[in-house]
Amino acid sequence: MCLLFSGATFIRPSPAKSVRSSTPALESPRLNLTRLSDKDTHSIFNIFSNEAVIKYYDLAAFENSGQARQLIEFFNKRFDEHAGIRWGIRLRESNQLIGTCGFNTWNEKMKNAVLGYDLLPDFWGRGYGREAVHAIVQAAFSGSLPCGALHRIQADTIPGNDASEALLLNVVFKEEGLRRESGYWKNQFHDLKCFALLKNEYVEVG
Repeated sequence: MCLLFSGATFIRPSPAKSVRSSTPALESPRLNLTRLSDKDTHSIFNIFSNEAVIKYYDLAAFENSGQARQLIEFFNKRFDEHAGIRWGIRLRESNQLIGTCGFNTWNEKMKNAVLGYDLLPDFWGRGYGREAVHAIVQAAFSGSLPCGALHRIQADTIPGNDASEALLLNVVFKEEGLRRESGYWKNQFHDLKCFALLKNEYVEVG
């Protein structure tokens, strides 16, 4: 999993400003990517209370459903304020929520964004994460998101998170280097590996 709040700060949401546009829904062969709502509270709690999911995250495991509601509010507030976006990853056949993905932050002027994603362990190793990332990368580079067409997408991982690195490399991200002890959470400093993908390097999947 990529860092959940890389480039963003998770605080208790205040009342959101007026929505500039509706959250765009995306589709892939097996997935629907849609805005999260209060109806997803139980599923979000199951994801973020799972120690395997948050092992490499700048976040402690959730202990109650109120934390899940706050996170949903935070994700949606980021979009409503035109600062980022987070989709729920849902199976097309059942509409089951199995993870989240999106851009923790985006910069319309600089045409870049920071990627994040997570998935329930029961669905690891089936290509769902890769499929979801392809869908949002295609949308970002094509200019179909409110941030306009992006030129660069960055993702940060913690050394040892081999599965996340493999996903990024599969989507043709390039490893750019190691930022030593540039993160601090869970009472320790963390090195961060930086991966990035430029628009002219990306090849869409059919």
